[in-house]
Amino acid sequence: MSAIRIISASSELGAGTRGSSLGFSAMRAAAWNKGSDYFTHHPPTVLPVFNEIILDRPSSPYNDRIRYIVQTCEIIAQAVGETIQNGDFPLVISADHSNAAGTISGLKMAHPDKKLGIVWIDAHADLHSPYSTPSGNVHGMPLGAVTALDNKPYQINYPEQEVVEAWEQLKNIGNITPKVDFKDIVLIAARDMEKAERFILKQHKIPNFTVQKVRESGVDAIVKKALAHLEDCECIYVSFDVDSLDADISKGTGTPVKSGLTTSEAHQLMKAFGRQKKVCCMEITEVNPTLDNKKNLMAEIALELLEDVSVVIESRL
Repeated sequence: MSAIRIISASSELGAGTRGSSLGFSAMRAAAWNKGSDYFTHHPPTVLPVFNEIILDRPSSPYNDRIRYIVQTCEIIAQAVGETIQNGDFPLVISADHSNAAGTISGLKMAHPDKKLGIVWIDAHADLHSPYSTPSGNVHGMPLGAVTALDNKPYQINYPEQEVVEAWEQLKNIGNITPKVDFKDIVLIAARDMEKAERFILKQHKIPNFTVQKVRESGVDAIVKKALAHLEDCECIYVSFDVDSLDADISKGTGTPVKSGLTTSEAHQLMKAFGRQKKVCCMEITEVNPTLDNKKNLMAEIALELLEDVSVVIESRL
């Protein structure tokens, strides 16, 4: 019988702030504090990480630690691929969003002949590359990696050869590149993007259903439009970055942005997508309890979201 399999990917090497590696532990603490037995019924697979190298001096001012991020994503890809091959549903809880490159790679490796679609619920588009990034943080590049994007028309960096080679390895995990076509990506709640990313959205007509559109049309209508855009996709991955939530709810994430989703809207979105048979994997990411200005609120919110969407998914497995 198919089941949800929780995969903990606690690498924070792609983030510019420290602490997201504690996100999964914070969610487990939230479960313990409320008396939830979720993680007893869903024992997690905890993947190895390389966070100890954070103390090393970066070899490059940009794309800090990218070689280890490649190794991390290869491990995640293998775990996700094996979960799918076993007939189960991977639900990834990751530290920073660079881990999503591994999740998506694993999906494509498990379904090499299937058309993969992405629903990216995030305050950011994460469509940068080592050439276009203003920060050097790889958690702003996962969609760039899986679409094999360099975006050299907006190049502002000249990365070292070591970084270029690692970027090529990240794009080529599983020896499949690109993993996803630009036209098979949908953004929801993206509101903090650089010019280089807006260029890609416009060039490839990637829809971004803003928070305003969600409120004007309603969650059900937005989900319907997103699924219509991805109607040719056979397998859909939904990624939820907690920074898609309004920054006033909690600062417990690395890059909070105002004017985001409410927790109610987030629950409605995730449950609506969770009901879809084409949705084959979900990810919740970027909980950082060290930045939370309201005790452990962000982890508590993420846990409730995880519990709610799991009920919906399990009802159709």
